[in-house]
Amino acid sequence: MNLLQQFKQNWNKNFKSIVPTNTHFFIAVSGGVDSVVLADIFFKLGFNFTILHCNFQLRGEESFRDEEFINKLQEKYSKPFLVKRFDTKEYAAEKKISIQLAARELRYHWFSEVLNNSTESNQNKFIVTAHQADDNIETVLMNICRGTGIKGLSGIPTIQSKIMRPLLFARREQILQYATEQKLQWVEDSSNATDKYLRNFFRHNVLPLIKEVYSSADENIIANIEKWKNVETIYNLYIKQQKEKLFEVTENEIHIPILKLQKLFPLSTIIYEIISSYHFSSAQVDDVIQLMNADNGKYISSSTHRIIKNRKWLIIAPLQSKDVQHFIIDENDNEIFFADKKMKISFSDEVNIQQNSNIACLDAKHIHFPLIVRKWKQGDYFYPLGMTKKKKVSRFLIDLKLSTTEKENIWVLESNKKILWVIGYRIDNRFRITNNTNKKIQLLIQ
Repeated sequence: MNLLQQFKQNWNKNFKSIVPTNTHFFIAVSGGVDSVVLADIFFKLGFNFTILHCNFQLRGEESFRDEEFINKLQEKYSKPFLVKRFDTKEYAAEKKISIQLAARELRYHWFSEVLNNSTESNQNKFIVTAHQADDNIETVLMNICRGTGIKGLSGIPTIQSKIMRPLLFARREQILQYATEQKLQWVEDSSNATDKYLRNFFRHNVLPLIKEVYSSADENIIANIEKWKNVETIYNLYIKQQKEKLFEVTENEIHIPILKLQKLFPLSTIIYEIISSYHFSSAQVDDVIQLMNADNGKYISSSTHRIIKNRKWLIIAPLQSKDVQHFIIDENDNEIFFADKKMKISFSDEVNIQQNSNIACLDAKHIHFPLIVRKWKQGDYFYPLGMTKKKKVSRFLIDLKLSTTEKENIWVLESNKKILWVIGYRIDNRFRITNNTNKKIQLLIQ
């Protein structure tokens, strides 16, 4: 069976049922043999497509040679042609990332723009890339070395959102044979001959060494990828079930009961799958396990989120969002923003008291950081200033004759499970300024 026949068979098996017949395809064509063959097959099968080409301007004249070649290719097939030139080096320097990662980000960002901005009246659109089986082998090997977990073992997805890779079944030798038989022309990327990029190093060095010991290693990896995909499906189903049991979602936060989480097995794996969605790394799994037994208010951060220990809960909250319900105050903070308010924090040796409902003056020696600013909830209690008996916050708000809407917008300041201040109304008597106060903390709402 030749490559075209195999392609049809693979298409009918994996794509026909999910891709409408009137779909418009955008084929990413670099000029290399894989993408040239992909375009030729799509043409022979009568698909409606546009050719896309990324010029990363990394190889001088060779980059523009490739662009010109693609221009002639689209004339051959009488298909539309879109080209995008990128200043990849500048982007990589600006983002402080590798050239490879920069090129990938630029490429896929442009692909998204193409899909969103296309003037095609047809709403069924897909980006098509020419990844093939050897690319998948190399990807899996790199993922194993990177430590990407079970997700990395399943390799390159055949279809992912609006991106499809219908050549993943084909080996490099098959593609070259097809190109030769069909007398196709293509261009060679000189960088493919060097080990400058990680993929080339694995292609030229790692895999050949492995095959010296296991001659069929590449075929075995291809066969295992399909098995690993099935394992990943079962794995993901289990993780989804555990998340559904654990997660209590309140607006933009995830609340996880610590006691329930601690009973799960394997704990480290489940924690990783929970936190990785919020840009936490595998190295922070142990930090989360320690956090479960840490003092109230302790937290760890990723680039986008915090995980906060709050009594018997772990709370995953965005660093910046109007919907966040838990805000952290560290000892060195001088202001925070929450809801539509700003709180200014200051320390002073002067122990005078400000008579203002938007100012709380507290004895600093009784306060332990970090502090938490959060919405009040049922069960909260404090010792209102001037009282020696505790009072539920819910009763305190009833006594104030606040409306339901006003109650919903009440925030409290908490330290080590104790409420210091029903913000804007009353401080806790245990933290008041006394004759023995040497240092005060002042909190001002603006």
